[in-house]
Amino acid sequence: MINDITAGTRDDRMMDLLSGASVPYIMMHMQETPRTMQDNPTYDNVTRELIAFFTKQLEKARQAGIKDIIIDPGFGFGKTVDHNFQLLEELDHFQVLHCPVLVGLSRKSMINKTLGIKSVDALNGTTVLNTIALLKGAKMLRVHDVKPAVEAIRLTNQLKKNNPSQLNDKA
Repeated sequence: MINDITAGTRDDRMMDLLSGASVPYIMMHMQETPRTMQDNPTYDNVTRELIAFFTKQLEKARQAGIKDIIIDPGFGFGKTVDHNFQLLEELDHFQVLHCPVLVGLSRKSMINKTLGIKSVDALNGTTVLNTIALLKGAKMLRVHDVKPAVEAIRLTNQLKKNNPSQLNDKA
């Protein structure tokens, strides 16, 4: 598996390199660079802009012959707390890309800042947001705490199994 936090935008050789590899490719969005991403993240509409970004990058990846692609909206990577919550609320919109969506919400600052807690105390908030993400269509979770995440997945799957008409059928 290759996890590319630049989605192929920082190295023109990335897509060619991946075309010969038979491994899943995680394509993550990040505004700016790791050093500057939180300086002043701005979007007119974060969800719409990320879908447009991924549409463009997916086209490049598919032209290079890359087939197994996973989308990661990049929670916390060049996004404000409000951007992150908008992305979570609208996570089901990413289904138009026809790729599995991975989310990394574990102990993110969006939890800490919203609840006024430290990262070490963010397990409950992480589990809540992971559950919401699963209900909104996330297929994979990147986590620090495996057992609570597995429990959230199992409970969410059971809920979907028992009440499919009550839930978003894309989740």
